[in-house]
Amino acid sequence: MNGGPAAGGGHAVVRPRSAVAALVAAAALGLATGRFVLPPPPGATSPPAARSGAAVGGESQGASALVTPGVSGPTPAPSASGSASPTGATGPVTTANLLEPAAFGPDVGIGQIHVTDRYGDGVYANAACSGEKTLTQTLGGPGAHFRGLMTSPRTNPDDPTLAADRVDQVAREVAAETVSPSRAQNFAERLLLEEVPCQEEPPGHWVYGRTTTLQLAPDVTASWMGTYQGSLNTNGTAPEGKEPCGGIAVLRSGNHYGVLEVDACLGTAAMDRVVRAALSQL
Repeated sequence: MNGGPAAGGGHAVVRPRSAVAALVAAAALGLATGRFVLPPPPGATSPPAARSGAAVGGESQGASALVTPGVSGPTPAPSASGSASPTGATGPVTTANLLEPAAFGPDVGIGQIHVTDRYGDGVYANAACSGEKTLTQTLGGPGAHFRGLMTSPRTNPDDPTLAADRVDQVAREVAAETVSPSRAQNFAERLLLEEVPCQEEPPGHWVYGRTTTLQLAPDVTASWMGTYQGSLNTNGTAPEGKEPCGGIAVLRSGNHYGVLEVDACLGTAAMDRVVRAALSQL
């Protein structure tokens, strides 16, 4: 959404991106176009009322594996504590389903993070390399929750979920619901396919790393890719053995789906922890 990473760690950074038109066709999924049309948001245009304060989900003990594009995700592993696997979400998304600042501690000071929310349509966290779009342009309709997490109270006048100074952006999440878990899976697959072209870029351009898939239950899954600076891209792909600087994740829980872009310069372990927290919350 905002460009490639800058050097540094443990603080929010901006990732300058050059826009490249590389829209991945919905036909790549082998699905009918009608399956990607969002239902109208519940009620009119106002957001659903938030449920009473749900805490950020902990690090659920599910399977985690690195996979390359086109390879199916891992089979969920049993919980280390012996507890049952998480259950996929039902009903509408509310602000209670969105990621909280606590997920970023200790990498980013929790007290430094400001949260702003809005409801509706707009450009979400899809990659500039595939052409930035709004939800209406991609999935056929508006009606999603947007949350910005920033280290400054100053926001973009056109979108309060974006920091006025992009170096202050920690993360941004967009989440919505569909009529069924299968529809949410279709949406998540389409959104992930939009990011795959960014795993191969000319040397010197920022690039996404390989896909990491987390599966906490059959219908509670996430796929994320780390971001690597152009200086680390010497052969057209992300370097092996190097730590990312933030990244992007596509989330799905039951009939909920979402996209989380992390601008803070987090490495692999921190990204995995944040994505797990967002997935558990969704």
